[in-house]
Amino acid sequence: MKVAVLDINGKDTGRKAELSNDVFAIEPNNHAVYLDVKQYLANQRQGTHKSKERGEIAGSTRKIKKQKGTGTARAGSIKSGVFKGGGRMFGPRPRNYSFKLNKNLKRLARKSALSIKAGEQSITVLEDFNFDTVKTKNFTAVLKALELDNKKSLFVLGASNNNVYLSSRNLKGSEVVTSSELNTYKILNANQVVLLEGALEGIETNLSK
Repeated sequence: MKVAVLDINGKDTGRKAELSNDVFAIEPNNHAVYLDVKQYLANQRQGTHKSKERGEIAGSTRKIKKQKGTGTARAGSIKSGVFKGGGRMFGPRPRNYSFKLNKNLKRLARKSALSIKAGEQSITVLEDFNFDTVKTKNFTAVLKALELDNKKSLFVLGASNNNVYLSSRNLKGSEVVTSSELNTYKILNANQVVLLEGALEGIETNLSK
C-alpha cells in the first residue's frame, strides 16, 4: 500500500511511503481489538473504591430488642445494613481490575486497528520534523495545515522528541506518542492517525515479529 508523504505545511512532497500489507491491510479481528481496548481501560481504573461494612461502623453492639414476640424480624445490631447509619451490605472493596493478554493477541489487535484506520483513509504520512523551541502555536500551525485543528489526532514519532511533545501537551484534541507507545485504544480513539516517516520502520518491526 502506497501513501503520499506530506510536509508540515500539508503539501505533497512528491514521495510515496510504502505501508506493509501485513500491518495496514489485514482482515481486522474485532474480538482481539475488543479485548485489547478492554484491558487498556481496565488498567486505567484505580480500584480504590471502598464502603464501610457492619464490622467497620462505630456503634453500639447491644442487642436492640428481644429475639421473639415483637412481631417483626430479628435484629441483633444497630450496625446492620437494614438500619439507617448501618454498614453497607455487599459494598465495593478495593480490587485490581487488570488482566493479562498474550503478546500475539495484542499485536494482532494493533494491526487490526491500523488496518481499520487505513481502510477508512484515516492515516496520514508526514515527513519528519522538529521545532527549535517549545511553542504550542508551532504545533497548532501543523494541525491547521493538515486540517486537523477540529479533529482528534494521534501523532506517532519514530523516537522521543521533547520539543514536539511539549508543544502539543496543552492541546486536548491531539496526542503525541512514539512508535513503541502505540496502542489499540489510542489508534481507534483518534479521528486521524499521523505517522511520521521515521516511525514507519519501528511500527512494522514491532508488529511483524
